[in-house]
Amino acid sequence: MKIVVDRDLCESHGQCEYVAAEVFHLDDDGEVHLAATVPEDLRAKVQLAASVCPALAIRIEDES
Repeated sequence: MKIVVDRDLCESHGQCEYVAAEVFHLDDDGEVHLAATVPEDLRAKVQLAASVCPALAIRIEDES
């Protein structure tokens, strides 16, 4: 699973961090950072984070 955050769309609302703090973190400047590795068992949380993002800045790509 590859998580992509479109930083041009991200408005730093923090909903992703609220839903999946294990994966997403907003720094003091409001820039989102991702965990270095994201286990597959967090997929449901990442999908929820993507769905609650007001700017629709998060997507999941399956790695082949």
